[in-house]
Amino acid sequence: MAKKIVKLVSTRNSLRTHRQIFTLNDEENKALNRYITKYKVQNKSKFIREALMMTIIRKMEEDHPTLFD
Repeated sequence: MAKKIVKLVSTRNSLRTHRQIFTLNDEENKALNRYITKYKVQNKSKFIREALMMTIIRKMEEDHPTLFD
């Protein structure tokens, strides 16, 4: 009997295909590394991405247009 080959199909809708690169100075890098060590962050890129997007979303919610200003 032949073995059945199972293909895993990704159901993820939002593949990350857009790379963003930024640089930090020495103090910023030390602070980031200190935070990651202190709070035992497992995934550095996920942490940075989530922190960035939370800041962006929070700011956009604050600046949303209102009917009466």
